[in-house]
Formats: sequence, structure tokens, C-alpha cells
Amino acid sequence: MALQQEDFVAPGVTIELELMRASALLDSDPEAAAGRASLVLDQEPQNEAAQLLLATACRGMGDPARSQALLTRLTAAQPDSAFLQLELGRASAAAGRNADALRAFESAVTLNPRLADAWHGLAVQRFVAGDTRGGDLAYAQFELLAPPPAELVEAAAAIEENRLDLASMLLQQRLQIAPNDEVALHLRFQVARSQGRYAEAEQILLRCLELAPGLAAARFDLATELCLQQRNEEAAPHVERLLAAAPDNSEYLCLQAQLFRLRGRNDEAAAVLQRALEANPRDAKVYMHIGHLKRDLGDQAATVEAYRHALTIKPGMADAYRSLADLKTVRFTTADIEAMQRLEAGASSRPERMQLAFALGKALEDADQPAQAFEYYARGNAMLRANLRHDAETMSVEVRRSKALYTRQFFFERAGWGSERRDPIFIVGLPRSGSTLLEQILATHSQVEGTRELPSVPGIAREVLLSKNPGRPPNYPDPVGLLTRAEAEAYAARYLQETAAHRSLDKPRFVDKMLVNFDHIGLIHLMFPRAAIIDARRHPLACGFSCFRQMFGRGHPFSYDLREMGRHYRDYFELMEHLDAVLPGRVHRVHYEQLVSDPETVIRRLLAHCDLQFEEGCLRFHENRRVVTTLSSEQVRRPINTEAVDQWRKFNPWLGEMKDVLGDIVERYPTFRR
Repeated sequence: MALQQEDFVAPGVTIELELMRASALLDSDPEAAAGRASLVLDQEPQNEAAQLLLATACRGMGDPARSQALLTRLTAAQPDSAFLQLELGRASAAAGRNADALRAFESAVTLNPRLADAWHGLAVQRFVAGDTRGGDLAYAQFELLAPPPAELVEAAAAIEENRLDLASMLLQQRLQIAPNDEVALHLRFQVARSQGRYAEAEQILLRCLELAPGLAAARFDLATELCLQQRNEEAAPHVERLLAAAPDNSEYLCLQAQLFRLRGRNDEAAAVLQRALEANPRDAKVYMHIGHLKRDLGDQAATVEAYRHALTIKPGMADAYRSLADLKTVRFTTADIEAMQRLEAGASSRPERMQLAFALGKALEDADQPAQAFEYYARGNAMLRANLRHDAETMSVEVRRSKALYTRQFFFERAGWGSERRDPIFIVGLPRSGSTLLEQILATHSQVEGTRELPSVPGIAREVLLSKNPGRPPNYPDPVGLLTRAEAEAYAARYLQETAAHRSLDKPRFVDKMLVNFDHIGLIHLMFPRAAIIDARRHPLACGFSCFRQMFGRGHPFSYDLREMGRHYRDYFELMEHLDAVLPGRVHRVHYEQLVSDPETVIRRLLAHCDLQFEEGCLRFHENRRVVTTLSSEQVRRPINTEAVDQWRKFNPWLGEMKDVLGDIVERYPTFRR
């Protein structure tokens, strides 16, 4: 039972007024509050309200030991007061007497299980005692009982309505008052993520968990972010901790299955999803993850069945429609299109509208209605682009810096640097340029393992930037010029060590298909001067529009606006042209159109560049049953065909903005025909 002022014997109006004044000063001037409480105790030494006020004021003044002593006497007199136990716990914690604090908070929640602050204090003390699971469970109770401040409710609503500027303002106001408010910080993460500021978003999450290790939503989001970056070993302990507190939570189980998928442990992923299904048989998201796993494994019929089953459970599930569209081989029915149009017109959620817009674009493109298809593609892209803080000039400036730094003289002076190892085969370029097809061809070779888009080179580039350019604005790739030979060799060794976790087969070579590595070719050359680098290239309008019609899960902010897409392609083209000039023959280029027009010739040249013997099996790459996790997974499981080469041409009337930026690059692109 909580201690109330009316429980005390009121000695008179003067004392009651003095206690009210003391209480009002507790937060702003605890010393003055203590003085007023002491005056009351001079007249009435047994006045328990005054003793409580004095104890609270002592804690505020930095004298928790005295506070604890006063509260120990009070709790002895009123052992059934949850409120007094809460205050004793706070005083004991402030005095560094954690065992006493733990006992007091446990007593408080036993006496009053709805006392939110006591659960919070208990969570903290369990973490201090090393009881991680107990701390997480206590914090979960605190979250259930503690309503967020009104301004945070408003900020959360603003995020849901995509009013991110308003949300940012409200959160800034709250954090000025309470800089350690973990709920406000978690909402701030959501804003940063929505705006594509992923590095900042991760730092916010780390701060959240530093302040509140039991904040499960923040831990889940951090694990998800790490998973998206393929930092699987870092993500796994977070997922395991979440499941320790909530073993049947379908979101946690699906994330664990995703981690297993990324590690190539598909049997374990399937087992986890089965467990999720048994615990949550009507959860449509579980069926979505089952579909994703079946897609990776190349079982298209089971993939479609899982996505369709998700729609039977949740008929308006936009993610299911988008996933069906992403298969590229599924044709929507008229009923599907009408259902999606109704959903898109009435959807209140921006993410749902975006997903439906892209799915409708694909459906109407297949129905040979390019004008209507383009309208939906443009609508989806506009919604995506509206939030992202992307400055196309950043890439252009980086290209100019690269051209200034990476000269023939630069590489001549560093000849002989790096590792002699040829293990990695780097595929670089832009999305939707045939890179997955190249990886599949190479991974069919007996000496080569296909991995995926590995994050190691970008991670090394970030470290070089931070270590060589501390406290100054980013100026990549200039810091690469400050590397020593020993550092380049150390980074090469680190790269091989990190990527070993992604290699499960005993093969001497492997493919790293992180496309953005075209921006890091100078660094790659310093680390691995003998490793093969393949540039996957496609006609600029075909590549650009293929990106524009795709809703990517993460990254590629340049692809959601036709002018920015054209500019990014131009920057990429300009950088690769420069590297061809200063490192002649270093990068082997494969044009998608030539590959599908004359596959054997192109594949023979590709293998020769990688110092690999030609194998007939590479021509039958579609028979390779390896796991493929990219958006092109279904296309690479079919024989080479030319149907995608001119797919963009029916949208040519609407690509003027991209053409204007590309300029003569379009005319300069070579033509390949059978």
C-alpha cells in the first residue's frame, strides 16, 4: 500500500502548509526542501510525511546514505507500503548498495505489481546483478505499465503519418528536457531510419540500449539493422536474448530464421519458422518468411503458395503483393489488380501505399499498359524519395576526388602493395545490371563459391576515413592516400578473415558481389592487386529504369528519381572510365546485352580473366541449385534469354529526364546482337 499524506496525523495547518512547500521544492531545490522538512521534524520528530520528504531531499542533495537510513526506519514501521519500498530502492541504488536496492524493488513490485517505476528500478538492479533475462522481463513489465508522455504519443503519430519534420521537432523538445529518455530516442531512430540515415540510426539504437538494456523494441531494431548489413555474428546474440524473454514471439523467431538464411543454414531456418508457425498459426508474417526461404531455395511453387496463404490470412497485406511482384515470373490476375487498386486507393499507411504502387506497376506492365504502369511506378518512387536525405552532389564530389587521387603515378608508387592472394572475385557496378547472373555463372565453376553482397570492403573504407580523417568533414577517398603499405596488407588480411564466415564450401575462390565497391576499386587494388574485378554493365536506360521500377529493401536512394538515377549512372561511368585509363585492363567489363547475345564467348573471357579454366557447366548455370538471396533469384534459375534486354523501350516516352542527364552516354553504349 502506497504512503499517502492523509495517512499522517495532521498537527495543524502550519505544518501541513510547510510540508506542501517542501514537497514543491523537491525537484528544483532539494536543499530548501530538506530545510523545511527538518523544521517540521523539530516540532514533530515522528512525522512520517516529513521523514519521507527529508529522505527524498537527501537523495536529491547527493546524500543517499542518509536517505537510505531514514527510509529503512520508515519501511520497518510500514512494511506494507510499496511506495516506501520504491523510495528505499532508489536511495539504496544511489548509495551503491545494489543488493539492498534489489530487495527493496522486489518488495515494491510484490506489494503493488502495477507500480511502474518499481519495475524499472528492478530491471536496472537485475542487470547490475548480471540477471539479463530477469532484467528484460522486469523492463517489459515497466513498458506495459508506464504510459509515454503526451508529446511522445504525438511524435509517434506524426511518424506514422509521415510528418517527420514535426516528429523531429517534438522529439527534440522532449530530449532537451529529458536527454536520457529511451523512448524518445527510439522514436528518433525511427525518423533517422525513414530518412535513410542508417549510420546515425544505429548509433541512436546503441545509446537506447546503453540507457535501457531491456528495451526490447530497440534491441529488435538493432538486430534487424545488423542483419540487413549482414553483420550476422553481431546480430545473433541480440536475437537470442530477445527469444530468452519471449520464446514464442513470431517477430523474433522470423528474425532468427533470417539470420540462419543469411548464414546458409537453411534447415535450421526452416525449423525455426516451423516453431513460429506452431506458436502463431494465424500470423501472416510467418508465411511471408517461409516464402522468402522457399524463394532462396528456388522452390517457386512453394514460394507463391506461401505468399498467397499470407494473403488469405491478411487479405490486404501489401508486402505479400510486392513479394509476388518481386519474383518477376508471377503474372497477376485481373482480380489481383482490382484488389490492389482498391487497397492502394484506401490505404492509410504510407509503406503499404508504396508497396502496392510498385506491385501495381509490375502488374500493369505485364498487362501491356505501360502508361498506367509508369504512373504507379512514379507514385511509389515519389513517396520513397520524399523522406530520404540524399544529396546527389555527394557522389559527384567523391568521383572528382577519386579522379584527382587515383592517378597512374599514385598506383606506380604503390606497386607491389597488398596481398598476393587471388581468393576474392569482386563484382561491381549498379543494381539490375546482371550481376547476380554473373555470380551464378562463376559460382557454378568447381573452383568458385558464391557468397553474397559482403559488407567488408565498405566497412574497411569507413574505418580508413574515420582513422585518417578524425573530426573533419568526410573527404573519401583522400584518406586512402594516407595508408601505409603495412596498413594495406593488414586490411587485406582482415578482409579475408571477415569473409571467411561467409564461405561454407572448401573452394579456393569466392565471389564478393557488393556492387557499391565500384567506389572502392582504388582501395581494393591496394589490398588485392591480383584479385579479379568484374564490372557488370547494362545499357544506361535499361539499368536506370529497371532500378526505378524496383522497391529496394535498403539503400540505392539515387534510384527513386529519374534525374538522380541518370546522374548516378553518369558518375559511375565517369569513375570507371578514369580507372580504365589509369589501371588499363585491371577491371574486366561484362556487358549484359553481350552476355545474353553470345554467352559462351563472354563466359570464356570472364573465366580467363579470373584465371579459371573453362568448364561446360558454367553454360548451364541455371541448373545450379545454390541458394540465391537477391531480387534476381528466379531469373538466374532459367536459361539465358534476351527478353529483358529491350524491356525498357516501351517506357521510353517517359524517360526524358534520365536521358537529359545521361547525355551522350546513351549513344556511346555499344550495341550487341546475335
